[in-house]
Amino acid sequence: MAKRAKDSPKKAKSRSNTAGAARSIADVTALDIEIAEPFDDDIAGYFAKCEEKLGLIPNVLTAYAFDQDKLRAFSAFYNDLMLAPSGLSKLEREMIAVVVSSINRCFYCQTAHGAAVRAYSGDPVLGELMVQNYREAKLDKRQRAMLGFSAKLTEAPAKVGEDDRAALRQAGFSDRDIWDIAAVVGFFNMSNRVATATGMQPNAEYHSQAR
Repeated sequence: MAKRAKDSPKKAKSRSNTAGAARSIADVTALDIEIAEPFDDDIAGYFAKCEEKLGLIPNVLTAYAFDQDKLRAFSAFYNDLMLAPSGLSKLEREMIAVVVSSINRCFYCQTAHGAAVRAYSGDPVLGELMVQNYREAKLDKRQRAMLGFSAKLTEAPAKVGEDDRAALRQAGFSDRDIWDIAAVVGFFNMSNRVATATGMQPNAEYHSQAR
């Protein structure tokens, strides 16, 4: 996380190592809201699983940790969209996340999901192109149709119509796949705005992963 130029006394106190001092999401966002600790067993277990599998706790989870019910809702929806069985591969879902986040200029999601594209694809160049300009990437017909639809739904949702759905079907997507594409696009448009509004910072580890 980039060092902030100046912290308020309140934020500085929240970041101190004083015994018993409450932690705050100010460590990962521009907002100073106290984290809801101690965590319930399911949340503590989820964070431990993240550290075991990822080697870190994504800052977006820390940012939601001021309210454990909101954290549960966010995590459940995210995990269902991005990890549950789908006609879309995990890589394809991450590609959508990066293209939407690139259009919205969301630093957190471009960084975090750009790293995921690099990891799933084994191609650092593809990860960078998703962030910069997916149209320059070597994509197959299916991927190009999927990302074109995702970009249009992000930039001009009122202009999306049956012709766009027909184009996805012609590229090989089922109607259920179209639903999943739309759900991932919608989720990241929401998440991008929350991350940007709160000044959410990506974990430093993402910058060097899968390169």
